[in-house]
Amino acid sequence: MAPSVVLVTGASRFIGAHLAARLAADPSIDRVLGVDTVPPSRELLRGMGRAEFVRADIRNPLIAKVIASAEVDTIMHTSLSSSPGASGGRVAMKEMNVIGTMQLLAACQRSPRVRRLVLKSTTAVYGSSPRDPAIFTEAMASKALPSGGYAKDAAEIEGYVRGFGRRRPDVSVSVLRFANFIGPRIDTALTRYFALPIVPTVLGYDARMQLLHSEDALAVLEQAAREDLPGMFNVGASGVLLLSQAIRRAGRVQVSLPGSVVGPVSRFFRGTRLLDFTSEQMRFLNFGRVVDTTKLRETFGFTPRWTTRQAFDDFAQGRQLRPLISTEQMHAMENRVMATARALR
Repeated sequence: MAPSVVLVTGASRFIGAHLAARLAADPSIDRVLGVDTVPPSRELLRGMGRAEFVRADIRNPLIAKVIASAEVDTIMHTSLSSSPGASGGRVAMKEMNVIGTMQLLAACQRSPRVRRLVLKSTTAVYGSSPRDPAIFTEAMASKALPSGGYAKDAAEIEGYVRGFGRRRPDVSVSVLRFANFIGPRIDTALTRYFALPIVPTVLGYDARMQLLHSEDALAVLEQAAREDLPGMFNVGASGVLLLSQAIRRAGRVQVSLPGSVVGPVSRFFRGTRLLDFTSEQMRFLNFGRVVDTTKLRETFGFTPRWTTRQAFDDFAQGRQLRPLISTEQMHAMENRVMATARALR
């Protein structure tokens, strides 16, 4: 059954605001509400069209009144935060992610009109470790369970959502585990990382990365809002990129650092607000993560428009990232290194 009244959490952020705009553009949907603790930027608000912004905190039980008074039948929960810095610290981030979801689910539990719940989760729940399988399927669990941060929040939230599904079998519940977003319009810790002129990596590691174009992410969420597609789905583009390949494609300069200095360098970047990398994101850059998307294509019925490589190239071109060192200079440096190595034999 097509949705009538849709509520989108996290409406002040890129994914939530643009999803609300897409749904509001559909005349078959009567009403779209976007909720968040702070209003969207003027640009995002203008782009939301007829979607209504409601300043509300999902951690507050009053969210139940918003859902009941608007007669919401579809909940798009996209407000999970992965950035402690942007959330006011790790404690505030956990409260918004976990406590906020619990209050939202309690409100859904009390509303007889809610018929569909879609959770924007993350493949970070699988973790990143040297013992990981080559590809994770939805049935697999992490070899090293997340010990904290965004990944642990997401794992807890998925558990609460599964419990809600058991209590309300009449509600169609979809859990979408997204790979890391990339694209010219979205701003994340990963896009800021690849935009650095000199990109630090850990010596001895070259992670396999599976990414997802932000426009594909919006398209998946839009389809989940419109169609009855219950279940858990990995959402990622086809193909992988090695971290070193991605850095070269962005025209950046890679600097490999010993593991002992990674912590101080990470703290430096957090202090300058250039990056807000958490420990699980650092592990992702060391070990990578790839998921199987067969279920997404065959059961959900969605095939991403961009491959991982195409999505990354679109990001680099859209951000107008230019090589800091020309191909000729790089070849000259390589030739000098080779000549030096031959002279030392």
